[in-house]
Amino acid sequence: MSASPSIDRSAEALLNGKHLVRDWMSNTVVSANLNDGLHQTRERMMERDIRHMPVLDDMEQLVGIISDRDIRRPDTLDVGGVSEAFRIDNTTKVHEVMTAPAAHVNPSTPLQSALTLIGARGFGAVPVVDEDLRVVGMLSAWDLLRAFRACLA
Repeated sequence: MSASPSIDRSAEALLNGKHLVRDWMSNTVVSANLNDGLHQTRERMMERDIRHMPVLDDMEQLVGIISDRDIRRPDTLDVGGVSEAFRIDNTTKVHEVMTAPAAHVNPSTPLQSALTLIGARGFGAVPVVDEDLRVVGMLSAWDLLRAFRACLA
């Protein structure tokens, strides 16, 4: 049994770049600053039920991204096979554990390209930036699943 014509057209539009990041991204952005403490950042993530935050410099330009995994157990702790004790407090700063530079997309990026980036690199989300590297949204793997589900409807 073949797919219905409407599913075929929706999937074709998705694959041909007719769906853009701006159509599926979250416009509500909660960001961290380079010098924010990890405890403070974790609390903001938990309050807003998010797992990724773009990290901005003092000019509000994207310089990195931090995830809940970065906060729970930074990779920098286990260098050389030796594990160190770790406590989430505000003495450790975001810039010490964030991923930089952050991969990003812009609002006019075809959704297919964003899917390729997120899938190939194993990201949970990417910041969406304008031409001045100012964050205007976030695109998550969940957003991509919503787009895919809409193609099947």
